[in-house]
Amino acid sequence: MSITEAKKSALIDENKQGDKDTGSPQVQVAVLTERINNLTEHMREHKHDFSTRRGLLGMVSKRNRLLRYLEKNDYTAYRELIKKLGLRK
Repeated sequence: MSITEAKKSALIDENKQGDKDTGSPQVQVAVLTERINNLTEHMREHKHDFSTRRGLLGMVSKRNRLLRYLEKNDYTAYRELIKKLGLRK
């Protein structure tokens, strides 16, 4: 259900802005997107897992807030990120 450390490290390496970057909005959105995709698959099998649903909705909301922040402050980075991650917007 959760992502492995190796997968998380790979996502950070793909999306980091500098050498020591682990917390930029781009990295956070990429990690959240991977977790959201994993939980979406879980929810397809377990339709009545309401605690997971609540956590999933919280992650989606957090990702949307980060994307709005990125869109407002760095529009080109926002467009590149949603294109790379395959998000609609």
